[in-house]
Amino acid sequence: MPAQTTDVVLRLATAKDFPTISRLIRQVRINPTGLDWHRFVVAVDGEGMLVGCGQLKLHRGGIVELASIAVVPTFRQRGIARLIIEHLLALAPRPVYLTCRSRLGSFYMKWGFRALALAEMPSHYRRLAKVMSIVGNLFMPDERLLVMVLQ
Repeated sequence: MPAQTTDVVLRLATAKDFPTISRLIRQVRINPTGLDWHRFVVAVDGEGMLVGCGQLKLHRGGIVELASIAVVPTFRQRGIARLIIEHLLALAPRPVYLTCRSRLGSFYMKWGFRALALAEMPSHYRRLAKVMSIVGNLFMPDERLLVMVLQ
């Protein structure tokens, strides 16, 4: 049964959704790599317009990542991201990892995620964090990459 708020319904993504998912990910400026429509859940409004998305990415070693959580800017503050996150977390085995900008850390703490120190991170995230600390200092000096986990 699809989950819904008063104005959106969640459903599994289809191949036809992929161009819109890809555009939305780029529009909100989050990591555009590893997008596979097969793993996505999308939020659509009453007219069928895709207004939000998210996926569970699988990495080597059985690592599961909550990723690509994005909502069309004019549809924010309506609980759409929460709906997508709660739906995906209900499906995900633990632990679940995520990466986000540091200013979003408190948002994910509501679900029990906690920030990891570099030494606690699986190797995939440790490499990413090191690269992003260099790149981030150049392009986003007021932000840093957080790697978080939900046990």
